[in-house]
Amino acid sequence: MSNVSNKRLAACFANLKANNKKALIPYITAGDFEPSITVPLMHHMVNSGADIIELGVPFSDPMADGPTIQLACERALEHHTGLRDVIAMVDEFRQTDKTTPIVLMGYLNPVETMGYNEFVESASNAGVDGLLTVDMPPEEGDELIPILKSHQIDPIFLLSPTTTPDRMDKIVAAGSGYLYYVSLKGVTGSSALNVEEVAQKVALIKQHSEMPVGVGFGIKDAASASSVAAVSDGVIVGSAIVKIIENNAKIAHNKPDVAETIQQEIGALLASMRKAMDG
Repeated sequence: MSNVSNKRLAACFANLKANNKKALIPYITAGDFEPSITVPLMHHMVNSGADIIELGVPFSDPMADGPTIQLACERALEHHTGLRDVIAMVDEFRQTDKTTPIVLMGYLNPVETMGYNEFVESASNAGVDGLLTVDMPPEEGDELIPILKSHQIDPIFLLSPTTTPDRMDKIVAAGSGYLYYVSLKGVTGSSALNVEEVAQKVALIKQHSEMPVGVGFGIKDAASASSVAAVSDGVIVGSAIVKIIENNAKIAHNKPDVAETIQQEIGALLASMRKAMDG
């Protein structure tokens, strides 16, 4: 199975490396807190320093996620945001941004329901660059992975603190684009981050793969983004961003300009991370 990476993702990481920079990869759940804010927010995140966007596909049982992203899925599902809507959002984003890589992140069920071939065809046409399905280990991807790769969509896999070297080799053989190292045991939004441990694990992963390694879970602010960027190829930020949407969603009925506030607050967080990472 070839490890030819999607052109946009490969170009993004090559460009960052040439400029001695690391990828800033924010995550939002599509359709949270309402579908109309997703695409404008994606553009605003890019303008605030994001290099790659992970776009969450809302799912009713997001078992790998903590309460923050679970609630985001619930808010998005209240508006009936489904996989086809998420693909349409990517298509809309691509009308004006042809370069920023978009990775869909979520669970296998919506993809299976849509059908692998139809999903990959639609996602490819819309300009999706990668797919991360947290509940599909490489061993269970024999059917989907080749279809993704034939359409130049990178299957992206998770590695954790407990991943063994043998297991790493399996994941590396199946994946492309980048590897997502989950820096903590537990669900998204967990707290204590040990950067020394992250550095050791990333160094070990690098012995098994030439793929870029992005680190997620536990990155909350400019300081944690900067320290993780120093020991990896990319910093993945999810719960800290989604929390901003949650806080504003709670008071949305009192604030007509809540979408703008969400954009400004998320933009400020990403800009502070970008500055710290580049510093």
